[in-house]
Amino acid sequence: MRSSNLNDLKIALVYDRVNKFGGAERVIQQLHQLFPKAPLYTLVYDPAKATWASGMDVRPSFLNLPFLRSHHELLAPLAPLAFETFNFNDYNLVISITSESAKAVITKPNTLHVCYCLTPTRYLWSGRQEYLTHPGLGILSPLVKRYLHKNIKKYQKNDLYLSHRPDHYIAISQEVQSRIRRYYHRPSSVIYPPINYDYFSRAPRLKRTHYLFVSRLVPYKKADLVINAFAHPSLQSSNLIVVGSGSQSSSLKRQATHNVKFLSSVSDQQLRRLYASAKALIFPSHEDFGLVPLEAQACGTPVLAYNQGGAQETVIEGKTGLFFTSQTIKAIINAITKFEKQTTISSVLCRKNAARFSPLVFQHQLSATLKILWQKHQQTYM
Repeated sequence: MRSSNLNDLKIALVYDRVNKFGGAERVIQQLHQLFPKAPLYTLVYDPAKATWASGMDVRPSFLNLPFLRSHHELLAPLAPLAFETFNFNDYNLVISITSESAKAVITKPNTLHVCYCLTPTRYLWSGRQEYLTHPGLGILSPLVKRYLHKNIKKYQKNDLYLSHRPDHYIAISQEVQSRIRRYYHRPSSVIYPPINYDYFSRAPRLKRTHYLFVSRLVPYKKADLVINAFAHPSLQSSNLIVVGSGSQSSSLKRQATHNVKFLSSVSDQQLRRLYASAKALIFPSHEDFGLVPLEAQACGTPVLAYNQGGAQETVIEGKTGLFFTSQTIKAIINAITKFEKQTTISSVLCRKNAARFSPLVFQHQLSATLKILWQKHQQTYM
């Protein structure tokens, strides 16, 4: 098809699994706004847990069985095969959004396949050691650990092979861009995912009474470091609110002192109020990107972040937050102590920084990039 207008193209979206809601799902919502006629192909689809997709044409694979919809981890060995069974012969453009197997789809040479990469398959590459130590699958964890130790090289080789199927990569951050280059040996451009800036920037101006941690409670998020920091005598008079749930929920609650409060789930409105009434958000994990620090900044709230990964691209030292250089209790305590004495961080600057990651900016950048890639593709294959 000789056309430079994306609206003239037949487009398909592909995503690893549609059974939850988070940052990647917000990206898909934006893609659906750009391309409302594009169907969404996926491994499994759970309508009850993914109400955000109710207005989309979701097309799950043959593995979409009721039990597997909420136990997709068991499908990892079969997931690439499931994506290979989809037929994209009638499409001009396929956009895979993935941190795992959606990039495995097979397309003909005249179909452009662009991968919006959330990160190279985490349990095989950047998070390999963490998954080998803590698979996070409950009573199945010992069995999974033995299986991964025995087969990790084979799955890495296969993932590297599948990584060559997309024609072009777009990374969600410079951090992910470097991983794509390191693990897949592929170049990529960077387009940051969006936050719901309009919503969070309209947060009410509230008295700031507590520190805040927002995340799934799993080992690599490092919630234990933050909770134990607030057990230190110097922080006993400060309050911490922990928002999230996960495999560590019970153990973290047992560790917590009286000044730590847990909220397993909150509405968007509650979350916005928690951001707006926080002295600062504490962000101790090494993330691919991280939407939570930007949501906090959109509410005018500073961020105390570990100085690695995506936070380096979203937090401005001394202006919208402070960095600490090690994932330790002591480093977090020192950062909070320094922050309490810090007077230069401005709510206005926090909101201004977060505005760079609005949906309109994302849609404009993605549309422009896809248009250029399609024009180049036409010159090669049409």
